[in-house]
Amino acid sequence: MSAHEQWKSKLGFILAAAGSAIGLGAIWKLPYVAGTSGGGAFFLLFILFTLLLGYPLLVGEFVIGRRAQSDAVTTYKKLAPNTLWHLTGRLGVFTSFLVLSFYSVVGGWIILYLFQAFTGGLNDLPQEQYGQLFGSIISNPFSALTGQFVFLLITVFVVAKGVQKGIEKASTFMMPALFILFFMLVIRSLSLDGAMEGVRFLLVPDFTQLNSEVILFALGQAFFALSLGVSVMVTYSSYLPKSQNLPKSAVSIVGMNLFIALLAGLAIFPGVFSMGLEVNEGPTLVFAVLPAVFNEMPFGMLFFIAFLILFLFAALTSAFSMIEALVANLAKDDPNKRKKYTWLLGGIIFIVGIPSCLSFGLMADTVIFGRTFFDFIDMLVSNILMPLGALAVSIFVTFKVSRTALFDELQQGSKIGKGFFYTWFYLLRYVTPIAIIVVFLDVMGVLEWIF
Repeated sequence: MSAHEQWKSKLGFILAAAGSAIGLGAIWKLPYVAGTSGGGAFFLLFILFTLLLGYPLLVGEFVIGRRAQSDAVTTYKKLAPNTLWHLTGRLGVFTSFLVLSFYSVVGGWIILYLFQAFTGGLNDLPQEQYGQLFGSIISNPFSALTGQFVFLLITVFVVAKGVQKGIEKASTFMMPALFILFFMLVIRSLSLDGAMEGVRFLLVPDFTQLNSEVILFALGQAFFALSLGVSVMVTYSSYLPKSQNLPKSAVSIVGMNLFIALLAGLAIFPGVFSMGLEVNEGPTLVFAVLPAVFNEMPFGMLFFIAFLILFLFAALTSAFSMIEALVANLAKDDPNKRKKYTWLLGGIIFIVGIPSCLSFGLMADTVIFGRTFFDFIDMLVSNILMPLGALAVSIFVTFKVSRTALFDELQQGSKIGKGFFYTWFYLLRYVTPIAIIVVFLDVMGVLEWIF
């Protein structure tokens, strides 16, 4: 193996990268954001943004990552020496750090709920008590911090083992298991009385629900769901051999991400509508509403445990990628430094995540711009830092890297023609940045002031 690690197989990379994309974004965040943002209209926008903006940007991050064969910050230093473009890599690394600080809190909730499910704590409760139970669990500082700690402990343990022996090995097991469990849940959910109401809510757009905030949420979700603008895909693609087909790999990852997002909606909304529950529950939708849904089914807790397990797998594979972006930047391919920095970063992330973890209990009254610490970090990452990082990447790839170099890198491992290349190039050069800037201006009220 070269000094710079590589994936053991093409499938291993695709599953690891898809695992990064298919995480809390698809299973936890997309359903509750869709539930509060108009259902089908939001979901349609999410699909369009993913295909027209997310896919070109994903290919762009793959191109520069594999070309530089380095961590995210060094990638920009190599491709644009003696400039400030390395700040794009630093922004991505910082964003990954912030994401994992609140992401690990939700990962901890999954572990706590698995414990409750296995010990019978979720069995046979009235519907209204599931919300109360969830509130009591996450407001308890000891249990909430314990869950967060265990989630980060698992993440650090795997990533410390390296790219092949840790991340790739775990992802190769977890991702197929996730798909199998999801199919089981969707089939069960669609068999419920009144399930079609939930299907219609997800798949039939109601454009009267659209506003600038929903559009920004859909844009942020497209980037969040593909782990874009946070240096993750630049880092993962740096471990690729030149024989890997970058456009085809990106298609596989985008396709799996959209498919899992669809399955998540089909697993959740039919059950919610069948039981006459509210879809606009918000971030607690999966934890406060779904147990009530599954409890009404024969063998419901077994299905809910299966859901929590796949939820945990998806959360962990995403967490692996985020901490790997940080570790790669510090370890610089030194195996001894990798272990040290992985454990060190895990500890720091746990400490930084404490305010987010306590936002539902001891620090519930601590607000920043009218939001709890957890909600503020979520908003900052999803609606500002990720789109900003994506904007910087799209400008860098298409204005700072020569077209010859881009075409050469894309052709290695694939046989793309100039038609594909220029379509991809101009989408990334003009459509992606313009869409991001317009939505930002609209949300800030600038467009309304102008027109």
